[in-house]
Amino acid sequence: MNVFQMQCKMEIKRMLRNRYFVFWSLVMPIAFYYIFTNVVNTNAPDPGAWKAHYLMSMTTFSVMGSSIMSLGIRMVQERTQGWSTFIRVTPLSDHVYFIAQMAGQSVIHILSITVIFSFGAIINGVSLTPFEWFMSGLWILLGSLPFLAIGTLIGMMKKVDTAAGVSNVLYMVLAVTGGMWMPLEVMPKMMQNIGYWLPSYHFGNGAWEIVQGKMPAWNNVFVLFAYFIVLMLLSKYMRRKQEAV
Repeated sequence: MNVFQMQCKMEIKRMLRNRYFVFWSLVMPIAFYYIFTNVVNTNAPDPGAWKAHYLMSMTTFSVMGSSIMSLGIRMVQERTQGWSTFIRVTPLSDHVYFIAQMAGQSVIHILSITVIFSFGAIINGVSLTPFEWFMSGLWILLGSLPFLAIGTLIGMMKKVDTAAGVSNVLYMVLAVTGGMWMPLEVMPKMMQNIGYWLPSYHFGNGAWEIVQGKMPAWNNVFVLFAYFIVLMLLSKYMRRKQEAV
C-alpha cells in the first residue's frame, strides 16, 4: 500500500507541473465555456439551464481529454526514456504501476471538476442543489474510466509524436460527435446515429440528466462499463504482446 501511495503522489506532482495538462484540461474548457455561454448568442430558451448543461459538457470534455491525452502521452514518454523498463527491476509491480497512474489521474480529475464547477458557479451563477453538484461530479469521475482505458491504449504507441497526433484527433472527434461542443440533436441524422453509440455521448448525457433533476439512464451506465471492460482487456493483451517481443 505504501508503494502504491508513493507512486500515486509522484504521478499527481508530475501532472500538476505539466503545462500541457493545464492548457488542455483547464484553460481551454473554461475558455470555451465562457465563450458559448456569454459571448456567442445561442438563442437558448432557458439561459440558466443552458449554462448548467454546457458546464457539464465542458467538464466532461476536460476530464475526457486529460484521460486520453495526458495519461497516454505520458506513458509513451516513459517508455521512450526507459522509465518503464527500469520499473520492471524495482519492487513495484507492473499492475501497481498502471493502477497508480490511473488513480493519480483520477485525483487530478477531482481538481479539474472542482475548478470548472467553481468557475460556472461564480461567473455564470449556475445554481444546483448540493446533491446535484455531488452526483454530477461523482458521475464525471467514475465515467472517466473508459477514457483512462483509451489512454492506456495510446500509451502502447512507440513514438510520442504519433501518440500526441492520434490522441488529439481522437479527443476532438469524440467531443464533437458526442455532443460536448453542441447538442447532438442539432447535428445531421447520420452523426446522431453514430454519436449514440460512442462513450463520449453517454459520458456527457449522464451529467446532463443529473442537472435536469434526473439520474443517468441505465444505457449510459451499461455502455460506459462495456467500453471500459473491452478497452482494458485489449490494453492488457497488447501490453503482454509488447512484453513478449
